[in-house]
Amino acid sequence: MPDSVNLEAKLSLFSEHWTPKILAAYNGNDVMVAKLKGEYHWHQHPDTDDFFLVLKGRLTIRLRDGDVHLKAGELFVVPRGVEHQPVAEEECHILLIEPRGTPNSGDPATAAVKLPI
Repeated sequence: MPDSVNLEAKLSLFSEHWTPKILAAYNGNDVMVAKLKGEYHWHQHPDTDDFFLVLKGRLTIRLRDGDVHLKAGELFVVPRGVEHQPVAEEECHILLIEPRGTPNSGDPATAAVKLPI
C-alpha cells in the first residue's frame, strides 16, 4: 500500500523558488508543490488551464483585466490561453495540478525542470 504525502514535510525539503516539485501522478496530471517569492514573468498556457491552490502565504495572479488575490486555503484556475503573472511579495507555498509535461513558463525553452521529491 502506498504511503500518504505530507505537504508540509515535502515543502521543508527544498528552498528554491519557482521550481515545482512533483509529488504524485493523477489521471495523467502531475500534482506538485512549489515555493514562490517575487514576480514570475507574464506567460500563458495555450493547451491547458493553470490551477493554483495557496497552502501558505498570499499570492496575486495578475491578469490583463485585473488581479486575483489569494490567501491560504483559496484557489484560482487561470483559463487556458489567458496571459497571467503570479506574484508573491513574501514566500508563498502552493499546490499545482498540471497535465504531465506542461512547461510552467508556457514555453519548454524557459520552463523549470520538474523533478519528483
